[in-house]
Amino acid sequence: MPKITFMMKDGSEKVVDAPVGLSVMEVAVKNGIGPIEGACGGSLACATCHVYVKPDWWDKALPDGEKSDDEEDMLDLGFDVRKYSRLSCQIMVTEELDGLVVALPGTKTGW
Repeated sequence: MPKITFMMKDGSEKVVDAPVGLSVMEVAVKNGIGPIEGACGGSLACATCHVYVKPDWWDKALPDGEKSDDEEDMLDLGFDVRKYSRLSCQIMVTEELDGLVVALPGTKTGW
C-alpha cells in the first residue's frame, strides 16, 4: 500500500498508509490530519484541503500536466497559495504516488 508523508506546521511529519483509489484528502481526513477538512467532500467547492506538493512529486501528482480551471478558482480562496499548491481532493492515490510528500498550508518548506 502506498504511503504518504504529511509535513505538519510544527515541523513534524506523519506517514500514513494511503489506499489506492482514494484522494489524498480522503486519506488525510481518515487519519486525522488537521487542518485538512475536506468540507465539500471533494466536489471542488472549497479550499479546505489545500496542500503543497513537494516539487519532486509535482509531475506524478499532476498527471495531466496542469490543474483544472475549477481547481485554480478554488485555490484562489486558499491560505498562503504557492507555486506547488494543490487541492488534495484532486490528487488520487496510485501506486506511483508511494512516498508522496505534501505539506500543510503555513508550513515552512522553502517550496
